[in-house]
Amino acid sequence: MREVIFAIPGDLDTPTGGYRYDKRVIEELPALGWRVKHLPLSSKFPSPSEKVLGETAKILAGISPDALVMIDGLALGAIPLSTLSSLKARLVALCHHPLAFETGLTTDRIDYLHRTEREALSRSIATIATSRSTAELLAREFNVAPADLTVAEPGTEPSARAKGNASPMRLLSVGAITRRKGHDTLAKAFSKIRDLEWEWRIAGSTDRDQVAMQTLEREIADGKIAERTALLGPLDDAGLEKEYSNASLFVLPSHFEGYGMAFTEALARGLPVVAGSGGALVETVPKDAGVFVTPGNFGELALTLRRLLTSPAEVAKRADAAWEYAKKLPRWSDTAKHIADALERASAKAAA
Repeated sequence: MREVIFAIPGDLDTPTGGYRYDKRVIEELPALGWRVKHLPLSSKFPSPSEKVLGETAKILAGISPDALVMIDGLALGAIPLSTLSSLKARLVALCHHPLAFETGLTTDRIDYLHRTEREALSRSIATIATSRSTAELLAREFNVAPADLTVAEPGTEPSARAKGNASPMRLLSVGAITRRKGHDTLAKAFSKIRDLEWEWRIAGSTDRDQVAMQTLEREIADGKIAERTALLGPLDDAGLEKEYSNASLFVLPSHFEGYGMAFTEALARGLPVVAGSGGALVETVPKDAGVFVTPGNFGELALTLRRLLTSPAEVAKRADAAWEYAKKLPRWSDTAKHIADALERASAKAAA
């Protein structure tokens, strides 16, 4: 059995899309002939200190030159070439979305991450992207050769269809509260439709982005929607399944998504989706199941929500479209197969 070292920053059990992707890939690859050795990196990525970078350099230097190493983009994109040069092994990059496209970064930080990620990708012998949109972005803005790119979309397993019969209607958002996810825009929009009956439930980490959390709390208070908003924090699988089951709409106006696993998981339960039009979402969510709004435009979002909340026939039609579309989504075994093929090509390329 061949071996790949999979370097991932932080706690693999962190309940976010990127970590869930990595964990499922680790579980699936052995069935395809690949032993996976998990190599933990610092949780300080993607904002490592000089000390962390020094420690990372020592870790990378200790890897055999004959090894094949796949590094998650949450770390790789923030590792400068001076640190990455300590790695002598063959490098495969896994990119969920470029770090420079996170919302709320300073211009200097964007420039830095754009440079470090471009340099890191130039060092890779293969790059795996989690969507076609991200792959195109990497080719266009990070100079990754199309021949070196593999798309391995996240898997979505079959699920029970949401009942969606809660009263008042439940609108669900799933995702860590960060500036990129647009929860603040959603809070402003909800403040404009207080005359309607609804409940907003938010599942996701509340400690990833202090600025985003403070902004959201302020918008909830100023918009007088606190009694109708539930901040649930991160949920386990059972808790999340319960929220999906009782929801009527999935709503998250992200500024940018590299793929959007929470969106396909909503579709898999027959939930219509209201999404931001940034990044890969216009490909991830079909138009007959989703409605797209301009990121940051709370007025447009409020009008969209008002229309859906007062149009049960449209919601039902989009729910049916979501349920049918989800039957065609890739499974995790498909994701792992694409990655295994990429690893095989990378091994052959390095041996040539």
